[in-house]
Amino acid sequence: MKSKAYGYGWILKFVLAALLLGVGIYMVFANEVVYTITGVAIVLFSLLRVIPLMKSLQKETLRTINLIEIIFDTLIGIGMIYVAVTRDLSTEPVWASVYRYALTFVFYVRGLVYFNSVVFLGEKTEIPKFWMHIVSLTIGVIIAVVPNFDYGTVGLFLLIIAIIGSIYLGVDGYGGYQKYREYSKSLNAGKEKEISPAAEDQLPSDQKKQKIIEEPEDKRPYVN
Repeated sequence: MKSKAYGYGWILKFVLAALLLGVGIYMVFANEVVYTITGVAIVLFSLLRVIPLMKSLQKETLRTINLIEIIFDTLIGIGMIYVAVTRDLSTEPVWASVYRYALTFVFYVRGLVYFNSVVFLGEKTEIPKFWMHIVSLTIGVIIAVVPNFDYGTVGLFLLIIAIIGSIYLGVDGYGGYQKYREYSKSLNAGKEKEISPAAEDQLPSDQKKQKIIEEPEDKRPYVN
């Protein structure tokens, strides 16, 4: 059976694009949401790396160092989520400092572990990965030293990511919907309309169907 050239995934992509954009806009105005989303992102990024990372690293020292980093990052992410749902961030400014230095730790330690693995432990790397960790170190330093860094800064950054993600999902969903409409169009294209006898009698004489009825040839022997 020939597989369908379309699917209904575009519906989910449209919905996700709308949700992502809505959450991104809301994060600019809600500190607790920024705190929660950051914590969830750190936890997911940490836990989803565990199995592939442990299987691909060839040295026990590398596995140990990266596992320690993952454990600390996971605990930090869980702590952020806990603070966001149990504390009033608007009246307890101490959590803003905790948030800042937690992010500094995550970004800076990620770069530190990477460069120690490459320089001292012989881990092979690629150019994009190298520059990505340079950026990670830079972000960690910027978060630590910029005096005006707060939830709004991260919320604005997450909003930009949400807009980019929404555009991507929207364009991808549009392509899926376009394929669906082309398939729907093909179902109705090229079909001959059946004309009922009553409607056929109303057609002009030159457009009426000519029905030729042929009598079957009688092949029985003739007896005189």
